[in-house]
Amino acid sequence: MQEEKKIILLITYDNWGFNQYIADALEKKNYTVKHIDFHSFRYTYPSFFHKVFNFFTKNLGIVNLKKNHYNQTILNEIQNINSIDTSIYIKADFLADETIRAINKKSQKSVLIISDSINRYPQTQNIISLFDKVFSFEKRDCEKYNLRFKTNFIYKTSNSVGNEYKYKVFNISSFDKRFPVIKRIAAALYKMNIKSKIIIFTSKENNEPYLEFSKKPLSIDENNQLSEESEIMLDVSRNGQDGLSFRVFESLGLKKKLITTNKDVVNYDFYNPDNIFVIENTEDIKIPALFFETPYIDVPHKILSKYLIENWVNELIE
Repeated sequence: MQEEKKIILLITYDNWGFNQYIADALEKKNYTVKHIDFHSFRYTYPSFFHKVFNFFTKNLGIVNLKKNHYNQTILNEIQNINSIDTSIYIKADFLADETIRAINKKSQKSVLIISDSINRYPQTQNIISLFDKVFSFEKRDCEKYNLRFKTNFIYKTSNSVGNEYKYKVFNISSFDKRFPVIKRIAAALYKMNIKSKIIIFTSKENNEPYLEFSKKPLSIDENNQLSEESEIMLDVSRNGQDGLSFRVFESLGLKKKLITTNKDVVNYDFYNPDNIFVIENTEDIKIPALFFETPYIDVPHKILSKYLIENWVNELIE
């Protein structure tokens, strides 16, 4: 008689689609994975009154109709599941404590992954005690709250370095507080005659010759296509962010050079100044021409292997 597969519940706010790679990797390890992506949930206010009511009550911290809908929908999704081996949460600060407790009551183990700094999402601090294991991408938060450090992961790899590219540098970012820095970097590349593809996701219009604005986000497939067509990746971190973004790990997996504003990258085992240039002063962008001319140096597989998604998930289910 074939043994029944264990169930893993993955609950995420997967606004870019990266978390599906976690689900796929766990499926390959012979688990049954139920991925609840509450970014895909849609809530329609019953009336204009409800919309106005929710605007005031959520800002006062009284009630949030949309979040209540998310929580109830998640509980409905698992009502017929009696036993869960491991429940894994990403962006659990969106959820009510009661929802987390109800899910964990059905779970042998519960795991929280914190992908942003707690300073940015302070509500996260209040739910840490609800989980058996808590991982964070931020070293400072790990020290402050006694969490386990974990990086992002490599979800796509390439065995070779290309010879011809459409673009020298590629980046796509949301329009936020990083925009002035991204704009200065794009302008510096433009002055150096470096052909770049730098896309900003926003409804604003573009009046710059070195930037593109998009009113809709790119899919992962579109992002991957542009990454493959580009020789160098650009990564611009948020203020106060030490954790490494997906852009860093995309560059590792695809054997791309990287330009980044994240100074902590020099402390990782894969760091090589021939491959990664760190911008020290974002007010005065200076990137040596030699960095664009020298080839990528392969990172030893022994180092890369622990970041590969198929190995990265092991720590979650141990």
